[in-house]
Amino acid sequence: MSRFQGNGFTNLRGAWMRFVLWTAVLLGILVGVMPASAQEGGRIRSISILGTQRIEVETVKSYMTVAEGDLYDTDRVNRSLKALFNTGLFQDVAIRREGDQLLVRVVENPIINRIAYEGNNRIKEEQLNTEVQLRPRTVYTRSKVQADVKRILELYRRSGRFAATVEPKIIQLEQNRVDLVYEISEGQPTYVRRIAFVGNKRYDQDKLREVLQTKEERWYRFLTTDDTYDPDRVTYDRELLRRYYLKQGFADFRVSSAIAELTPSREGFFITYTIDEGERYKFGSSVINAELRDLKPEDLQPLLISETGGWYNADQVEDIVQRLTDAVGTKGYAFVDVKPQVQRNRETHTIDITYEIKEGPRVFVERIDISGNVRTLDQVIRREFRLVEGDAFNSAKLRRSRQRLKDLNFFEKAEVTNIPSDTAPDRTIIKVDVQEKSTGELMFGVGWASSAGPIIEASLRERNLLGRGQDLRLGAGLGTKRSSLDLSFTEPYFMDREVAAGFDAFVIDRKLQKESSYDASSIGGDLRAGYRLSESLRQDVIYTLKQDTVKGISSTSPYVLEQIGSKVSSVIGQSLMYDRRDSRLDPTEGYFIKLGTDGAGLGGDIRYLRGTLTGGQYFTLTDKVILGVSSSVGYIYGLDQRVRITDRFFVGGDNLRGFANGGVSPRDKNTGDALGGIWQAVGSAQVKFPLGLPEEFGVSGQAFTDIGAVGETDTADTAAVQQSSSVRVSPGVGISWKSPMGPVSVDLGYPLVKEKFDKKEFFRFNFGTKF
Repeated sequence: MSRFQGNGFTNLRGAWMRFVLWTAVLLGILVGVMPASAQEGGRIRSISILGTQRIEVETVKSYMTVAEGDLYDTDRVNRSLKALFNTGLFQDVAIRREGDQLLVRVVENPIINRIAYEGNNRIKEEQLNTEVQLRPRTVYTRSKVQADVKRILELYRRSGRFAATVEPKIIQLEQNRVDLVYEISEGQPTYVRRIAFVGNKRYDQDKLREVLQTKEERWYRFLTTDDTYDPDRVTYDRELLRRYYLKQGFADFRVSSAIAELTPSREGFFITYTIDEGERYKFGSSVINAELRDLKPEDLQPLLISETGGWYNADQVEDIVQRLTDAVGTKGYAFVDVKPQVQRNRETHTIDITYEIKEGPRVFVERIDISGNVRTLDQVIRREFRLVEGDAFNSAKLRRSRQRLKDLNFFEKAEVTNIPSDTAPDRTIIKVDVQEKSTGELMFGVGWASSAGPIIEASLRERNLLGRGQDLRLGAGLGTKRSSLDLSFTEPYFMDREVAAGFDAFVIDRKLQKESSYDASSIGGDLRAGYRLSESLRQDVIYTLKQDTVKGISSTSPYVLEQIGSKVSSVIGQSLMYDRRDSRLDPTEGYFIKLGTDGAGLGGDIRYLRGTLTGGQYFTLTDKVILGVSSSVGYIYGLDQRVRITDRFFVGGDNLRGFANGGVSPRDKNTGDALGGIWQAVGSAQVKFPLGLPEEFGVSGQAFTDIGAVGETDTADTAAVQQSSSVRVSPGVGISWKSPMGPVSVDLGYPLVKEKFDKKEFFRFNFGTKF
């Protein structure tokens, strides 16, 4: 009996334990599937926002993911906390629950009253303001301040000051406002102590250093920042090295690495370029493979300017691609793709090139997006583009547009790229990103020239007036031999057409006592317009109305005395110029020719016809040795009257070195006064070469031979006139210096072939400065 009861009790206890266990499991399952809000229980009857000063309570609630009437959910409350922090409006946020009420306590970030900089001497406040993101009347946050500190430091590093430090400080003000002050310690410049190359065999270290924009620290580079370390400039230098070697025929050249090591004292950098020159190649065969209908390759063959056997030149290949693209485009093929297929022959070290001309993808310009221009109007940028919305896309025209935009000289940076459109596969978007620079110029100058004596000059100029691309200039000059006052204005796109129109007003006073024993003054103005007939051909027309006065005569020459008095000239002229030089300021290759004609007589007292023809060509003999050949001829014909002395031709000085100003001219036998001729012809052959000094010195030498002749004078009686139209020759040498204070030139010319009555000038010096 007791055993039965014991077994029954045991069974009953086991059953009870199984019941409890299954009940717990079931409850666990139910609890697991119940929502968290049900687990935590209770609804949020109200949300109270505490600590707000500027921000509305409802604004705070709008950022939260939990609202009044919702079940309390810890996860949603945490998300609300993060959302409030992410707004950047609050310095601190705390959320807690009291019964059915949710209390949200916030501490607002202060508002910036003003931003100031202390200790910035090298970088101006305006430049720093463009770099930082925070502005007055915006919300202060520590993360944004730290980001701005990094931007300021990066700006100093780009200017070569890696030791610079920036410490942000805040000054508390009333109404939860602060002044933000960046305390800057600029430190010393971090100069480039040494630039070295590893792997160079063909060119030595000094030669390659000349290729780079970055220079080693030297005492004479105090007016430039090229000797301070700039990582962006090092990247650019890698590209300069690549271009240089590819231009010299090293088609396999590559820069393996460019390592900049900061010295332990953090005062300088050692930069090491590891390069692989590869083999040097020559041009092999160059052929055209045209896959366009009715396009004959033989018609394009003259555009292949590379010579078989000449050293390979990547720039020349790019030039040929440009020429072919332009030529095919003019034949009516809107979509064309020119690709040079290069085949290296490593045994003969030659490169055969096949220019594949195919129909390119049919892509149209959807739109042109312009950014970065603050002052310059969009229209000023758009009108420089050779492409407009709806045009067939052409990469050659895009490159030309990019170059035209840079040639404006309005921008520090002008990047032009194209990206595919999101709307259609046959559309592309041209993106233009510019960074403007100052276009206003205030110039003061002093100088001395053999032709003008001491000079003091001043001018005020704005090249981008009101952001419209207009050019306005007011200038004045005061000298012992020449004084002037002038005002000029140019509208580059007159009437929204590619016509540059403008006017000039001037007053000029010249003292010609040494040459011809008289003084002359001119007062007047002109209207002008110029337009391009093609990329290389330009025509200009001009109308001039002026009054010329001959006065202060100190000569007894009847040929000079008859010129005394004032005459009004009404002149209409034009010039036609074809220019294929690689640079107008410092050409090394190419040529130009200019034809000018003008006539006076449409009103006024003076009547004549005049024509001039000028031309020149430049050759690169060796690296940095340039040969320039130029010439000019002119002729003037009086219409029913003699040509006035102020309109005749005088040779000597700048156009015929070795002779004085007006040194080659018909002269009065008794007084020696220069009377001028009715025609002239001058020419020059000059070789410009380096002198072995560092390139940044800007010093070069030249050897020249000038030739010239002048025709007879236009007077009633020539019995007492010495004149000869024989050719004069003057060889010589000189030195030019692009000094920090302005250009300086010294020429020594010897009149080898001359007439006895010519006036010589062995030494010629010109100096000018702007500051």
